[in-house]
Amino acid sequence: MKIRAVILDVYNTLLELGSPPTTADARWRELFEEMLGTAPPISQTEFSARTTQVIARHHAAAKSQRIPWPEIQWPSVVLEAVPGLARLTGPELDDFLFRQMQLGRTLRLAADAAECLRQLSDQGLLLGIASNAQAYTLRELATAFEGTELSLSQFDRELCFWSFEHGFSKPDPHVFRILTARLEARGISPAETLMVGDRLDNDIAPARAQGWQTWELGATHQDSPSGDWCQLSAWLNQTP
Repeated sequence: MKIRAVILDVYNTLLELGSPPTTADARWRELFEEMLGTAPPISQTEFSARTTQVIARHHAAAKSQRIPWPEIQWPSVVLEAVPGLARLTGPELDDFLFRQMQLGRTLRLAADAAECLRQLSDQGLLLGIASNAQAYTLRELATAFEGTELSLSQFDRELCFWSFEHGFSKPDPHVFRILTARLEARGISPAETLMVGDRLDNDIAPARAQGWQTWELGATHQDSPSGDWCQLSAWLNQTP
């Protein structure tokens, strides 16, 4: 069956995650001093502990309303954990949160992903995203695309599912049902849709349950499509 649309995961698929920067503690202090003119009220370790507790409460409240895979709003979580950040305006808070997230891990565009995506665009395939994400994810992607021919505009907005916009996340089957409905409205069937992701539980299994084709990135299976970006490119070139 010909593939007409490709939906991609973000973290550990489009973006490779690495260890936190060695200067994270110093940058944590500098971030508060620069943006609020004061030393941080808590350490990064305490910040992590507080936000984990807030997230657990939010998840529990959502699950009590029968939302099995809830998503939080990171700005709300952070403001509850560190109320003093309410001094920042909307854009300032967005910038703070983006920079704060870069202290917890490093990111880079996955090797060979740019060439594969260029190939997909050249072939006229529709591109979309299904990601458990926050608003800062879009900026992280845009930053990773710098210096390449890629941009967020190459991904069809209606075919992008960002969990923070919906209040629930993968592997909830509704993620894939929503995208399936939008694709079918354009005359694209589930069998003509390919999901590319790194997790069997979050990406591959729920996509297959909706009848999509799948590619498990980073895995090596004899009985199902899988492999790295170069192998994905070769496989797509062989697909009718």
